[in-house]
Parts: sequence; C-alpha cells; structure tokens
Amino acid sequence: MSDLYNIYCDESCHLEHDGIPAMSLGAVWCDQSQVRRVADELRDLKSKYRLSRQFEVKWTKISPKRLDLYQALISYFFQEPALHFRGVVIPDKRLLRHGEFGQDHNTFYYKMFFVLLKHIFDPDSKYEIYLDIKDTRSQDLVSGLRNVLSNSRYDFDREHILRIQQIRSHESELMQLTDLFIGALSYLHRGLTTSQAKLTLIDQIRAQSGYRLTQNTLYREDKFNLLVWQAQDANDHVVS
Repeated sequence: MSDLYNIYCDESCHLEHDGIPAMSLGAVWCDQSQVRRVADELRDLKSKYRLSRQFEVKWTKISPKRLDLYQALISYFFQEPALHFRGVVIPDKRLLRHGEFGQDHNTFYYKMFFVLLKHIFDPDSKYEIYLDIKDTRSQDLVSGLRNVLSNSRYDFDREHILRIQQIRSHESELMQLTDLFIGALSYLHRGLTTSQAKLTLIDQIRAQSGYRLTQNTLYREDKFNLLVWQAQDANDHVVS
C-alpha cells in the first residue's frame, strides 16, 4: 500500500435557506494505488445488473427496479478493505447561531468540511481531494476549503494535501459511492419515508455498518465513521 490517498467529497442540503433542516457531508477515501481496480470492479457490477458501465449511480435514481444493483454496491463497499467512508450530519441547520461566533453560513460550511476531513488525515500520508461540481460557485468551495486547511496548519506547506480539485460525479465511481451514502444519511435525518427501496438500503447500511446512523459511531471507527452534530456544539471552534 502507498501513503497517498484519494478523497471524494460531496454534500447534501448545505444551503442556508433551502427550507431543508438537515445538512450532510461525506467522503469516501481510498489508497490511490487501488482506485483504478476498485473503479473497474464497480463498473463490472453495473454490467452484471444489465446497465451500462457508464451508468451514474445516484441516490436520486434509486427505484425498486434498480434496488438489487444498489444493494450490491453497498455490500461491495463493506467487503472491500480499500474503501472507507466518513460522514458529518447537522440535523437542523436552522439552529445554528453564526452571529454569536463571528461567521456566516459559508464560513461554517467550509469549517464543517474541515471537521469531515480532519478525522481522515494522517500526518504520515498525502492526499488528493476531489469535490463534486454542484454549480457555478463550486470554485468558491475549493478556495474556501484550501483557506481553512491552511489556517488549521494541516496544509500550510502544501506537502500533505497535494491537490484539491473539482470533478463531475459521472467521471468517478468512488464519488458516486459518496453520493449514495450521504443521500442515505440525508434521507434518514430528514425523516423521509416515501420510498421503500431507499428505506431498504438504509436498513442495509445499518446492518452492515453495525450502527444506527442517528448517533455518532465510535471515534476510531475506520470503515463507516459518522459524526452527528448537536445544536449546542455546532458552532464550537472547529479549526484548531
């Protein structure tokens, strides 16, 4: 194994006034030397279930007809040692008190990305970070995250974080896995129940992770790690 890792980050319902309380961020990371193999095997799974190898896996595409593919993808993640996931959920962003902490929502958003990533970082490893392109403001996320990482001293000399780059999710099988897991967390924490197929996948993630998904996992959990922020903690100083 190398000491260079790729991290694939995505988020759901992060806008301050979108009318959706729960905000979720997530990242799948993988030893860079294993990325090509894993991506090929994920494409093979799509072919096995009679879909194009270029089919884009997305939480919003889940349906009873494709449930077996999504179940296979989740099982693959939990069985593949090279893959890891870290998620952060803010259950109700309406309770955040930015003014009391001298910040706006964008600054808080960047800080929460740091909270997401700092658990992954190892001082003896190097990282390339990939962010899903959402809209024309995506470049702001790259700049804001770079600033937060630099200010935290995790990336002051840029020797450990070699790249922060935007990509489109259809270009990356591992980014699609990130979308799948944060979609599940967002659906659960928003209290939605309209899709039995999605509820089935959430139950599968619970069973295979061994966690309820509504509370923090063990801090040192390395396979499927989750932090659920409580309102009184959400504006604490997260950069140290």
